[in-house]
Amino acid sequence: MKIGCPAEIKPQEYRVGLTPHAAREVVAHGHQVIVQAGAGLGAGFTDEDYTAAGAQIADSAAQIWAEAELIVKVKEPQAPERAQLSEGQLLFTYLHLAPDPDQTRDLLASGATCIAYETVTDARGGLPLLAPMSEVAGRLAPQMGAWALQKANGGRGVLMGGVPGVGPAQVVVLGGGVVGTHAARIAAGMGADVTVLDRSLPRLRQLDEAFGSLFKTRYSTEGSTAELVSGADMVIGAVLIPGAAAPKLVTRDGLRDMKPGAVLVDVAIDQGGCFETSRATTHDDPVYTVDGIQHYCVANMPGAVPRSSTLALGNATLPFLLALADKGWRTACAEDPHLRAGLNVHAGQLTNAAVAAALSLPAITPEEALA
Repeated sequence: MKIGCPAEIKPQEYRVGLTPHAAREVVAHGHQVIVQAGAGLGAGFTDEDYTAAGAQIADSAAQIWAEAELIVKVKEPQAPERAQLSEGQLLFTYLHLAPDPDQTRDLLASGATCIAYETVTDARGGLPLLAPMSEVAGRLAPQMGAWALQKANGGRGVLMGGVPGVGPAQVVVLGGGVVGTHAARIAAGMGADVTVLDRSLPRLRQLDEAFGSLFKTRYSTEGSTAELVSGADMVIGAVLIPGAAAPKLVTRDGLRDMKPGAVLVDVAIDQGGCFETSRATTHDDPVYTVDGIQHYCVANMPGAVPRSSTLALGNATLPFLLALADKGWRTACAEDPHLRAGLNVHAGQLTNAAVAAALSLPAITPEEALA
């Protein structure tokens, strides 16, 4: 199979869909790899690294979109990229379709088959291709929030860990999954007073058993959320409903009860965000203010640390990429229900029920697509 890896064109996105080590593995399986010139530079990989691994270097993205049977990326294809997708082509990347009707429409019109990293599952009910980026984003969230809390950046001027005689920042984490757990660990490690809210009692018990008194846990209700958010210096939104739009847990009215200069860090922004006032921002211009509250809503947070992120993502995606290349997508998805769960679009039809519900569109099952 001819596998193509174009450079990412989303603003301030320096990750790359294929590492040189992954390219070497794919080539060893008998496949051809084409990487756009300079695609890996932002993550610290040179064209020479790829050629040493057996890949070919393409002068332009257009060549890759025109020739490759399988396109591997990091971020959802941007409008100019979607225009180059063709019928029968296979796209393997993050999609996050639920809050993005324009992208969904274009992918359906292309006739391509699109497998989304974020809805591939595993035997434990996890999301193995979302997890590494969730870990990165979770660990970045307190760091970015601490920057936004500084007075010079528009925040309250509160130090995360406080100092002797002065209390630490109050940090609330909405969601106790992968993002929330890593965010809570880092925020607590910075010395903040951290509380994690979640609706799953088993998950809260797991967190309590694993981390003890490092941070506190609370069962999430509308009342407990409002109470904690109103007293917080920083709120980290870490909720996820696989494939679906994120629920809005803090309304605009709720901002009025918050401390002036407090910070909202919305890690769920890829899925539409979990704050009513959230809108996607970039690393170029990451923060905006609504009613005196700082909003950090960068839609590709892991792109700030592209080398670590690319290596972590490549480790997770490689087994699935090899399965798709070795067997073809139909056989690979037929044999692996977890990879099959990643199928979102095929030949002009949606194949993910959560996305279809979020966009009020019809869908077929992945099994029907395979048939």
